[in-house]
Amino acid sequence: MNRETAYVLWFDELRREDVNLVGGKSSSLGELTSSTNVPVPYGFATTAHGYREFMKATGLEDKIRAELDALDDVENSALLREVCAKIRRMICEEEMPKELADAIRHAYEELGKKVNEENPFVAVRSSATAEDLPDASFAGQQDTYLNVRGADVIIQKVKECYASTFTDRATYYRVKQGFDHMTVALSAAVQMMVFSKAAGVMFTVDLVTGNDNNILIEGSWGLGEYVVQGTVTPDNFRVDKAKMEITDRMINDKNIRLVRKADGDCVEEVVPADEAKQQVITDAQVLELAEYAKAIEKHYGCYMDMEWGVDERDGRIWILQARPETVWSRKEKPEVSEKSSTLDAGNRDIIVKGLPASPGNAAGKAHVIINPEDIDEFKEGEILVTAMTAPDWVPAMKKAKAIVTDAGGMTCHASIVSRELGIPCIVGTKSRSHEATTSIKDGQMITVDATNGIVYDGVLEDIVKKPEAQATANVVAESVPVTGTKIYMNLGDPDLAEKHGVLPCDGIGLMREEFIWTTFIHEHPLHLIETGRSDFAVNTLAEGMRKVCQALAPRQVVVRLSDFKSSEYRDLKGGDKYEPHESSALLGWRGASRYYDPKYTPAFKLELEAIKKVRNEFGFKNLQVMIPFCRTVEEAELVTNLMAQEGLVRGKDFKIWLMAEIPANIILADQFNKYVDGYSIGSNDLTMLVLGCDRDNETVQHIYDERNLAVRRAIRHLIEVAHKDGKTVSICGQAPSVYPELCEFLVKSGIDSISVNPDAVVNTKKMVAQIEQRIMLDAMTGRGRQETDDLTW
Repeated sequence: MNRETAYVLWFDELRREDVNLVGGKSSSLGELTSSTNVPVPYGFATTAHGYREFMKATGLEDKIRAELDALDDVENSALLREVCAKIRRMICEEEMPKELADAIRHAYEELGKKVNEENPFVAVRSSATAEDLPDASFAGQQDTYLNVRGADVIIQKVKECYASTFTDRATYYRVKQGFDHMTVALSAAVQMMVFSKAAGVMFTVDLVTGNDNNILIEGSWGLGEYVVQGTVTPDNFRVDKAKMEITDRMINDKNIRLVRKADGDCVEEVVPADEAKQQVITDAQVLELAEYAKAIEKHYGCYMDMEWGVDERDGRIWILQARPETVWSRKEKPEVSEKSSTLDAGNRDIIVKGLPASPGNAAGKAHVIINPEDIDEFKEGEILVTAMTAPDWVPAMKKAKAIVTDAGGMTCHASIVSRELGIPCIVGTKSRSHEATTSIKDGQMITVDATNGIVYDGVLEDIVKKPEAQATANVVAESVPVTGTKIYMNLGDPDLAEKHGVLPCDGIGLMREEFIWTTFIHEHPLHLIETGRSDFAVNTLAEGMRKVCQALAPRQVVVRLSDFKSSEYRDLKGGDKYEPHESSALLGWRGASRYYDPKYTPAFKLELEAIKKVRNEFGFKNLQVMIPFCRTVEEAELVTNLMAQEGLVRGKDFKIWLMAEIPANIILADQFNKYVDGYSIGSNDLTMLVLGCDRDNETVQHIYDERNLAVRRAIRHLIEVAHKDGKTVSICGQAPSVYPELCEFLVKSGIDSISVNPDAVVNTKKMVAQIEQRIMLDAMTGRGRQETDDLTW
């Protein structure tokens, strides 16, 4: 048999160097089958030769080139989506050449004989074959289809795998990286299904620290897709590689699972309460998995990322996929110091502990402020200690060396602003130890270790002396991968635009206009109008926006129109006269509802004048706008019409985004699409309103979680509905940078961009690149987006 011209090769005929024949995933499955003793479900792979013959015999190669030649601008997401969808349809609708179809049909029949089962269920997994793609941070979405049965269905799924060569993301990347679209070929691995009663993933290196002394194993009930997608919080086990002992475990509540029914369909079901909290696999099975992981790592000679399943029929463990881990495998092994870290307090006097909201270390004099009226007493270089900050505290926060608060979580005002300002911050000390405001004395010298959430008494030089300037220079200078998912930056303070503008972001996804009001204007807009100083407001707003647009040009800057609550407006000078007293300002007169209200429209027009000045007088056409808290489609129509009347008309160089933070924005996205160019998900308010949970209320804070299934389903729905009309979707909450599993969910769901705080830009960029690399090609058995993703619904 000539392997170069074969249409099908069996796993035991393949080795890992056969990437050019069958792609990374198929060659790795072959390597595991033929060269190790770990249990791998058997199967076969269609070849790159088969793919190219399919393209040649059907005439698709020339037809696809013609379609791609018409794609003159891959940044035009609507056009990119349209062209790629057409190409995929063309591929799926073509009849497969008879020789290739017969080879697949025969191999499937032989597989049934090998396992003594007629028409067995199989998984059909895409495997990209271009040898130079793994190191290109390539971002395609090759597909996997589970529970496939019957030769004709398998042949169709192979064509669909072929079609996945031309996903929007993969096509975009090939253009950006200068690859010829036709150098890529697709193999399809056809593999026996494992009907998992439990499944999960495991790694031979700690993905956070790079420590390779342990094997990390995660698992949950049912098929492994829910672990990969982050739908459930799996059980976690840590096994010492040298001693092969379980050193740590965390058993979580795994209350839902994805299971396969007799007809092959996958459905979600609720796990009985007593079973949900049981350990998903036995200790003996944990150690058996660890042995397989250790053997696979030894065979490949690098850190490994693997998937496993326990078959419900006989309890046998199977290794479903294995591929080199792609981040730490390329780095030098981290040094593990034997010295005490900042986590080890030793003889140091710990005053309070809290949540590390913004990393960093600082030491200095504490200034405890209980009454907001005392903010003006705060001096440059002091450490701000208070119950919680608010928008009008920002001038003091900018002076602070560090911030410590009694209350708050990762989404509170102090957390968000401190991360943006790059100031070390610890929040929530009250819920984790003692209150900072009562335990720390005014004027006391303290050390804030905001990397670990600890406040020490006195100045501890070993903690605070950090080469910060060099670290910043290294971050800017280091090589950062290109990503198909755009990474934007959140920004409030215009004075920081030049500093943060050097970061490798694609622009500003959220510029908070409120920052300019509280820091530079201080007065209520209607008060300024009444006192004849409208120009002061317009010029100050315009100057702040100009600084950011100039620092980021030609990258886009999206300014969010004012979103003060009535209580916050009332704190501005003259605000008492114009603002109502609302029992729940958070759900009251804010955002879009103000703009068209005759009582407030004159103030709103000041914002529009400032935007026009930046765009027309200063010439920064990279300035776009976002409408916050827009409750109804009618409000969207009213506000966009009002903007158009003032000369800000949606067009090629002026885009209007909608803050998607209310369930109505999701449910009625098909109608909101008419009035906007895209959406930016405000995960903080969206989570709060989906779960009915006040994010600033400590009593119910344990319920608030952006990863909740209801929130993720809402996000997925918005992306799908927006994309149908060529609208883009971003997210501007900090959740993707805090929760890697949520970031992976967003990228797999097809989100167009992610906007994070400056301190998270580089790490998020790297994380997204790694996720995209897994999705696309699975260099040596990546996962790809699962057909069963929609079953989370």
